[in-house]
Amino acid sequence: MSATPIPEPRAGPVDPDVAAEFPGLRLRHVTVTVAAGRRSSPPALVGRLRELANRYRGAGVVSMRTRPVPHAFRAFFRQIGLDPDVRRIPSEEVAVTRLLHGGFRSVDLISDACLVALIETGVPVWALDADLVDETGPGIRIAAPGEPLSPGSLVVADGREVHAELFSEPAAGHGVGPRTRRVMLYAVAVDGVPEVHLEEALWCVLDLLGSGG
Repeated sequence: MSATPIPEPRAGPVDPDVAAEFPGLRLRHVTVTVAAGRRSSPPALVGRLRELANRYRGAGVVSMRTRPVPHAFRAFFRQIGLDPDVRRIPSEEVAVTRLLHGGFRSVDLISDACLVALIETGVPVWALDADLVDETGPGIRIAAPGEPLSPGSLVVADGREVHAELFSEPAAGHGVGPRTRRVMLYAVAVDGVPEVHLEEALWCVLDLLGSGG
């Protein structure tokens, strides 16, 4: 990353109708400069993932849904018509993946940093190529007819186009690629998730990117 000061996360707009139906749904984002979009994680970060994997055992994964942050996300999934036992919330999805694979697989520095933030806080963070996002920044709204995702679904979008379905990975071509030099990180929280957890998730990623892991 560059040596310039890290900017404060900004609030992304939530469509008024969506906000009225789902109070507490919010998005925060921050943009940072990176040396390379897809570079390997340093050994320290790979080791941290290995240590974090030791937190998960079968019984612990089952009981984690009773904790406040996972419980809030599970409740929200039900509100939008998703069964959290079928379409798992992000923190439970990575926990099950860890059990299936016996650990967390390192992907690259940005992906691994987002994974650490999710494990530590329960709040998911995603990364977009910032040069593909317009100046309004990403927000949350309902997909319109003719857009690539199902009309009526909740999406992360700016003033020009949709970048991702809510709680899903960025659409093809919108995420971080080998030539990405400016990364827009965004985190999403729901009612019942304290603001401090949302901010901590973003700062965790920023810290790992700033230290190289």
